[in-house]
Amino acid sequence: MIRYMFSPRAALFSLFALMLPLGALSAPVSAEVPEYVIVIKNHQFEPAELKIPAGTKVKLIVRNEDPTPEEFESYDFNREKIVRGNSQIKVFVGPLKPGTYKFFGEFNPQTAQGRLIVE
Repeated sequence: MIRYMFSPRAALFSLFALMLPLGALSAPVSAEVPEYVIVIKNHQFEPAELKIPAGTKVKLIVRNEDPTPEEFESYDFNREKIVRGNSQIKVFVGPLKPGTYKFFGEFNPQTAQGRLIVE
């Protein structure tokens, strides 16, 4: 007759040994996300037209140099975020298919107009 003795230490070690390869496989791959800056100044976007690569996630830094808030908005790539005066936000976009995607400032829609050109 074979008897097995339960050892909490052995059980913990076995569990750790089993989880180690799974953790190594699920580790995130470090990749830089391309970053682009859009400035709001005098209620206009600079640049008003920005080219970004197709099929790639990008980070937009939207810097508001006006003292008043603005809302960075796009129906085309489904984003809506307030940018307080004299501050900045990060907006992740994509990956997008090639084409033109409009964005605008909701608080100043007549002057705050822009486009992402995805190539």
